Amino acid sequence: MNQRFCIAAFLLLFTAPLLRAQSSGGHNVTAQIKGLANKTAYLAHFYGATQYTPVDTATADAGGKLVFDGPKELPGGLYMIVVDSKPVLQLVIGEQRFSLAADTVNVIESMQVTGSRENELFYGYQKFLRKKYGEIGALQKQGGSPAQLAAMQQEVDDYRKDFLVKNATTLTAKLFRAAEEPDVPEAPKLANGRPDSNWVFNYYRNHYLDGFDFSDERLLRTPFLQNKIDRYLKELTVQTVDSLIPAADQLVSKAKANEKILQYTIWYITNQYEEQKKVLNTDGLFIHMAEKYWLSGVMSVNDPSTLTAMRERVDILKPLLAGKVLPNISLQDTLGRWRALHDVKAEYTIAFFYDPECGHCRESAPKLKKFFDVNKAKGVQIYAVAIGKTDVLWKKFIREFKLQSLLNVYGPSAPVDYKKKYDVYSTPTVYVLDKDKKILARRLPVEDLDGYFHFLLQQKAAKKPAPLKEAKASLKGK
Repeated sequence: MNQRFCIAAFLLLFTAPLLRAQSSGGHNVTAQIKGLANKTAYLAHFYGATQYTPVDTATADAGGKLVFDGPKELPGGLYMIVVDSKPVLQLVIGEQRFSLAADTVNVIESMQVTGSRENELFYGYQKFLRKKYGEIGALQKQGGSPAQLAAMQQEVDDYRKDFLVKNATTLTAKLFRAAEEPDVPEAPKLANGRPDSNWVFNYYRNHYLDGFDFSDERLLRTPFLQNKIDRYLKELTVQTVDSLIPAADQLVSKAKANEKILQYTIWYITNQYEEQKKVLNTDGLFIHMAEKYWLSGVMSVNDPSTLTAMRERVDILKPLLAGKVLPNISLQDTLGRWRALHDVKAEYTIAFFYDPECGHCRESAPKLKKFFDVNKAKGVQIYAVAIGKTDVLWKKFIREFKLQSLLNVYGPSAPVDYKKKYDVYSTPTVYVLDKDKKILARRLPVEDLDGYFHFLLQQKAAKKPAPLKEAKASLKGK
């Protein structure tokens, strides 16, 4: 797992002395780890699936003994000991004073725990499963019968269920339950005798969150909350705003069981959809989250400037969502004639905002020209808006990249704030518009224009709405 330090927590860590004297209260975790002689290690808890936050540090002696000792109790969660920026082993913080002993060559098999039932359960569970799955693998290689394999798998399933029931109140059981997949019953049969795959998917999705205890704040300090949100939204939900919004609201509704989990859930979903990082036309979810949870006061925010910035961002993006008409603009072309965007007669218009001095724009210009040359006969026109400082550089750019066949206009010929009106905070910025100048795609990379346009033509030929998954596949295939 590629993990990184939470920078703020990392800096805070070094405001405290590296080696603390033992104390009668707080926490004291002793780890005897073979292979860590004289190494500096951090005790850290997960924060999301890809970050961890250090809370204590210690230096191992010549025998690999580490002592994490401090005056404050550690909040419960899934922790790890980190050396050289790499996790060495995981541990459950429930009890505050206990000891571990292990060998880095095989942590699970060698682990010995004293004074912590949580970690005894945590490693005992893993030892049993590793042993049994090893036996199942060996039996498969030996050509074991299906009945033998099924019996061994049933033994594992029975152990797992019994473990979770007997230890239901422990954090360890909640961790394993949070990581579990739903058990899907046998699906009803369709008229053709085959299992109903839609029923299977819907059952799986409807029960995907069942094993996660949203009321337990300790699960915030594990990778499972972020993983659950990611899979539920990005894999089990169609990537359209109409589907994403109710899915996000469902997650927030469940997260209301605990205030800190609620705040994390709102923050994380908003962060993921603030910009179109992977999927086109989903920033409507960001606007929904901002208006319903941030600007309404559900999300706790200490700095008023955060809400001010978010409100400004919503005001910019809301008129530029997919399906909205891109605001009209009239600018001068190279002959001084005023050319309005909405007067462009084309089945598809590409609004291309660029800066002649921008390196990425210079890289994109040949690709844009090639796209236009290939597709102009199919109803494409390009409205290229140069927002540079001088018309000399603008005209030089057109000549250099042979863009004379585009509809070239000069941005400074009209008093427009392109950042606020068209969200041009970086260049180039691309919009794909239909014949009525409604936005089909926003901030599409130039290199993806060909794939997306091919997708649009396919959908037009099929005369049916396009599932976004197909659009993504089309983009990836180009």
